[in-house]
Amino acid sequence: MYTAVTNDIRVTVQPVFLEDQSAPADGRYVWAYHVRIENEGRETVQLRTRHWRITDAMGRVQEVRGPGVVGEQPVLEPGGHFEYTSGTPLGTPSGIMAGSYGMEGADGRSFDVAIPAFSLDSPHQPMRLN
Repeated sequence: MYTAVTNDIRVTVQPVFLEDQSAPADGRYVWAYHVRIENEGRETVQLRTRHWRITDAMGRVQEVRGPGVVGEQPVLEPGGHFEYTSGTPLGTPSGIMAGSYGMEGADGRSFDVAIPAFSLDSPHQPMRLN
């Protein structure tokens, strides 16, 4: 699991390679990732936007921006949390994802929360020892 804390918001991500949805012979590799967002602060916040930066093993970058996550813009009370699962395909057997959530406090101020960088690894990635 990968974790980052920004402004009392904890984001934890756990990626899983989906063998049954992947087709390595066709250059298709698919991962699911489960995200838990926890409000460890004393103010209510709302997740407004997401920004993902997905980099494959060839260094190609895809950026994804949009409102909310999985069709929602969850409100997190102090001590509250929100969890969701999503996924991403790649054309290479490994990659890395990172990003941020755009949050809004009860007072209307906006701030970004880091999504920790996490590795997308499949059993089809040749291992190299350095």
